[in-house]
Amino acid sequence: MIVRVLGVAAAAALVLLPLAGVPYTTTLLLPAFGYAIALLGLNLLFGGAGLLSFGHALFVALGGYTAAVLTGLGVRSLEIMLAAAAVIAASVALPIGILCVRYVKIYFGVLTLAFGMLFYSFLFKFYTLTGGDEGMRVIRPVLLGQPLAQLDKVAFLTGPFYYYALGVVIVAAFVMRRLVTSPFGLSLHCIRENPAKAESLGISVHRYRLAAFVVAAVFGAVGGVLLVVPTGLADPLLAYWTHSGNLVFMLLLGGFEHFLGPVLGAVVFILLQDAVMSLTAYWRFVFGAILAVVVLFFPRGLMGLLDPRRSPAS
Repeated sequence: MIVRVLGVAAAAALVLLPLAGVPYTTTLLLPAFGYAIALLGLNLLFGGAGLLSFGHALFVALGGYTAAVLTGLGVRSLEIMLAAAAVIAASVALPIGILCVRYVKIYFGVLTLAFGMLFYSFLFKFYTLTGGDEGMRVIRPVLLGQPLAQLDKVAFLTGPFYYYALGVVIVAAFVMRRLVTSPFGLSLHCIRENPAKAESLGISVHRYRLAAFVVAAVFGAVGGVLLVVPTGLADPLLAYWTHSGNLVFMLLLGGFEHFLGPVLGAVVFILLQDAVMSLTAYWRFVFGAILAVVVLFFPRGLMGLLDPRRSPAS
């Protein structure tokens, strides 16, 4: 009951935030929306199938660079960017996943990390194609056919784009919720708990893990598109291993056992990082210590603190 009340209050706060006249906080939350979508996918893979990817940032970067390439080609529709990113991510994830899902535990994580770093190296080294360390520019997109050219950047981000991104998060959460509660999602939980028993029940473990990997990639790419619009830049650091590490931290911070844990983790991570950066020049040390305390002493994350009796992934 407490979680539901807090959830409704948080949703109302997100809807009303742009109207409060605090553009800094509003724009600060925009990356959280992109991360929330990417983490919903990562949580399907980890919380659902029991596979922890250390290379999920690959697909976030893939979405960001898809948006950059399309805007460079004159495509301004954000809906087309999101759809293209989803298709490209699925196409890339399929062959990678076929190899990776044959392994579990640390071997799966290391393989995904390796592919992520390969993509980072490609983005960093092939300057003529990707812009190298300078990245690629992302031109302001058109939302639902409306160019909104009369708005300056701050007005665009804190108004139309904010609500557009929030709407995408809601749609993504609805889709993921249907997946998690479907026979597909239940089969993934069975695989996570006991792969051998799942196989004996007629569940194709490799196929289900591969499907979860592809879905996670699609969500990661969609989140990546939303990440690069506020900054107007897609750069190689999106694919770097530390970025994947941040995604894992967000997942653990919010609590992977609860469906909305990734969303909470993304929001708290962004706000906490900004608060610590404003207090000390040694913010990385302080921030890392805070995250370590949360992971060590609150293994179920913040959602576990709010609702300790909540059933896993409910």
